[in-house]
Amino acid sequence: MLERLTAPVKARPDASHRRVLAIASALTLWMIIIGGRLGHLQMSQHEWLRERARLQQESVMPAGAPRGLIVDRAGRELARSIEVESFFAVPGEIADAERTAARLAEVLPIDAAALAEKLRRAQAEGRKFVWVARKLTADQAAAVGSLKLAGVRSLKETKRFYPNGPLAAHVLGFVGLDESGLGGVEQAYDDSLSGETGRLSFETDGRRRPYDSFGIGPRPGQTLVLTIDQAAQHWTEQALAAAVERARARSGTAIVLDPHTGEILALANAPAFDPNQARRFGPEARVNQALQNIYEPGSTFKIVAYAATLEKGLGKPTDRIDCQMGSINVYGRTVRDHSPFGTLTLTEALAKSSNVAAIKLGMRLGDDVMYDYITRFGFGARTGIELPGETAGLVRPVARWQRSSIGSIAIGQEIGVTPLQMVSAFGALANDGVRVAPHIVREMRAADGTVLVRAHPQERRVLGAETAAQLREMLESVTLKGTARRAQLDGYTAAGKTGTAQKIDPRTRAYSKTKHVASFVGFAPVSNPAVVIIVVIDEPVGAYHGGDTAAPVFREIAERILPLLNVAPDIELKSSPGALLVARDAPANGPDESSEKPEASGPDMPRVVPDGAGGGEIVYAVASGRALAMPDLRGRSVRDAARICAQLGLQLEARGEGRAVRQQPAAGANIESGQVVRIDFSPSG
Repeated sequence: MLERLTAPVKARPDASHRRVLAIASALTLWMIIIGGRLGHLQMSQHEWLRERARLQQESVMPAGAPRGLIVDRAGRELARSIEVESFFAVPGEIADAERTAARLAEVLPIDAAALAEKLRRAQAEGRKFVWVARKLTADQAAAVGSLKLAGVRSLKETKRFYPNGPLAAHVLGFVGLDESGLGGVEQAYDDSLSGETGRLSFETDGRRRPYDSFGIGPRPGQTLVLTIDQAAQHWTEQALAAAVERARARSGTAIVLDPHTGEILALANAPAFDPNQARRFGPEARVNQALQNIYEPGSTFKIVAYAATLEKGLGKPTDRIDCQMGSINVYGRTVRDHSPFGTLTLTEALAKSSNVAAIKLGMRLGDDVMYDYITRFGFGARTGIELPGETAGLVRPVARWQRSSIGSIAIGQEIGVTPLQMVSAFGALANDGVRVAPHIVREMRAADGTVLVRAHPQERRVLGAETAAQLREMLESVTLKGTARRAQLDGYTAAGKTGTAQKIDPRTRAYSKTKHVASFVGFAPVSNPAVVIIVVIDEPVGAYHGGDTAAPVFREIAERILPLLNVAPDIELKSSPGALLVARDAPANGPDESSEKPEASGPDMPRVVPDGAGGGEIVYAVASGRALAMPDLRGRSVRDAARICAQLGLQLEARGEGRAVRQQPAAGANIESGQVVRIDFSPSG
């Protein structure tokens, strides 16, 4: 029994040891899994994890680059960016969203409830940044800063500023809140003007409290140099706005072009807008009518038929054409002149704006030749000017013309043009038949002033130089003896063409009897034109003819701009408002140079000025009951005689070319303003 009790007991496994092995195995497996996962994350998802950490710890805010300058041809600033303050909120630092929003609403025009809701939502979403107010005025920024609100911070931004207000607004355009271009050259050259955006970064701790910040500075945009002349733009806008108001018109457009370079010196639309406050103006005010308004040009388009006729050798300025007493039937459609005309020279027909003559020339040319010259002048195609929104106009191919279309197109109907196309076409006449593509940008410069790009406009010959010179002389007769006497300039010769077109009534789809487009396109001086100017007045009330409404605006603009461009006068005959010519017993050969000159001047005293046409003197006096005498115009050219008659308010009926040989009334006869003067001219005179 004792032996059985003392026998050795068989060994059993230790339970605690098994547990240790199990735990060790589990830990080893767990470490292998974790290590594998860590290795996997480190090798394949390292960049993704690092970016997530950066986003949690760092907030990045773009720092807008200042837009490049926009300057005129003389370097005067038209647009620049200025530094302003904006304010943002860090939602995690704001304890009471309602109170913060209410305090801000006391000094800013914001909705406190809406801002409080935005802050609460940002806090719930864990956002680190919320805009409060951007690009404030100096007074507003100072008011917000004085509140010293926790979680509300300031940031320097740039804001576009146009120092001249509405000046050249349709050329410059405007920008949005994010400084992106939304019109004009601001939009067309947005990439170049924008520069390179910088960024501002700040890091936060686990409680989203910022503790450090750093940034990369922005790089400013390039400088844009325009062809616009600031002074010329000012005078053009002033004259156009006054004309639109005076005519109670719907709108107006004026463009000043250098025909030799294609540079636009001024481009104005009325009504205008202030790009500093562009959102306060409706879309109609922001539309650039100069290149988006399509209108029937009327008689200004007659230059195409006349130019083609001269170029093709189908007529000369002195050739006579029967205007059929003002009526012509074109394949069943009757077209009339504004007055009955008999047989006229081509020069006279253009001066008097005969529809019959223009239609006859168009029929003489034929559809295909007429269409060829229409496209040569650039109608039916965009000019390529560096502004957004340009339209090509409306020119139908010959295949879509009706039999009677030539009768309409020759006088500027059944066709749509833009003011920019029309001034460019006249630019070809002024530049000896070479059309230079109109452009508004002269060059691009880097921030340091280095020229990066310079304009090289396309040139294309439209007419021969001789044809262009002939047509310039013919167009001068429009201002001397034709429909544009009110376009005559003081000190400069001028030429051009009036246009008066009926608008289509959208309700009846027929020509309106009350709505018109009045226009005038002209250039000066005639021998070597420095500028071409177009004036278009849309829907004038009352006087609606181009010679009455648009031609005087041309005169006002040209007389301001030509001296500004240092263009020397080519005539010396000066007008004096309200003054009339008085001949003091003038001899047959001209004014008496030995007449006593007045020592004093006054409203009723005569005034002696030099007469560039004949080298003598012409005496002016304000009408005050004194008898008016007819001056002796014998020996003078058609141009000089017409200019003197226009100054006196006389209607000239000129017959022939060359020098004056006979006149009626005779020299010294009593005359009245508005009286018809008949003068015979002869090449041997």
